[in-house]
Amino acid sequence: MENCFVDFIKIYCKSGNGGAGCIHFYRDKYITRGGPDGGSGGKGGDIIIQGNSHIHTFLHLRYNKHWIAESGSSGKENNITGSSGKDLLIEVPIGTVVKDEKKNAITEITKNHEKKILFEGGKGGKGNAFFKNSIYQSPIHAQKGIKTKGYWIFLELKILADVGLIGFPNTGKSTLLSVITRAKPKIANFSFTTKTPNLGVVKMNFDSFLVADIPGIIEKASEGKGLGHHFLRHAERNSVLLFLISSETKNKIKEYLILLKELNKFNSNFLNKKRLLAISKSDLINDKKKEKIREIFLSLKENILFISSFTKEGLMELKIKLWKLIKI
Repeated sequence: MENCFVDFIKIYCKSGNGGAGCIHFYRDKYITRGGPDGGSGGKGGDIIIQGNSHIHTFLHLRYNKHWIAESGSSGKENNITGSSGKDLLIEVPIGTVVKDEKKNAITEITKNHEKKILFEGGKGGKGNAFFKNSIYQSPIHAQKGIKTKGYWIFLELKILADVGLIGFPNTGKSTLLSVITRAKPKIANFSFTTKTPNLGVVKMNFDSFLVADIPGIIEKASEGKGLGHHFLRHAERNSVLLFLISSETKNKIKEYLILLKELNKFNSNFLNKKRLLAISKSDLINDKKKEKIREIFLSLKENILFISSFTKEGLMELKIKLWKLIKI
């Protein structure tokens, strides 16, 4: 099922060509030399991108990578303008970034039903009736419609969530998500159980906030180890980062610094985000060990929180602190 999470895809887009203008002169039974009445061509269809909150990946685009809009029709006699080509709508998940072939950002979709024109259709050519004037009474030329170019573009998904869960594999991120939300991520006692981001909604009275469980990071992830840092882009839009370090970890400071280092290598802006540090699986250690751990992190000027998804220790305090950080 991991293959169903498609968060990066390349597709081909081409808006419609403009229709050609018409060259025609009015004729009927009693008029043999009527004036020009060739109509203009119709406009080509646009390529439009729209956000859809019910779509969460680009899976629906995997087998439909060519999007070519309808061209405008040619103009007709009697000053009839050709019909415009139909616009082509591409629905994408919220949080989609559109990039050109050089990976430069073109636009992004951050709201449900938000629409943006990626490529405009070509304008229709003017018919010969358009060129008639007092001097040039019988123009015998018309414009061709504007032909458009096709482009390969990249669609990249960056999940929009208030909080991103950051940590090594097996620190209890997925378990925490399942306890504080109704999400049902895959949970198992082996590394890299989570291979795709998972989302969950935390209820706070009559409000809520969104939490994303980012696949585990290890040392040298930025160099391709483990799952690499491919999924870290999903945390780029998180307003708060929640770092989880297991109470079972021998060198907790080292692990925390590795996480900060790997985030910094991917995007230095991560270190400017609001963050909270929690020691997970706190039910496995006693109060004396907790105090020692607290003192160690105070040396880094980091306040920590002890939580347990099993006993529910500290979970309410965690949610309240996250909520306050989000609202700052």
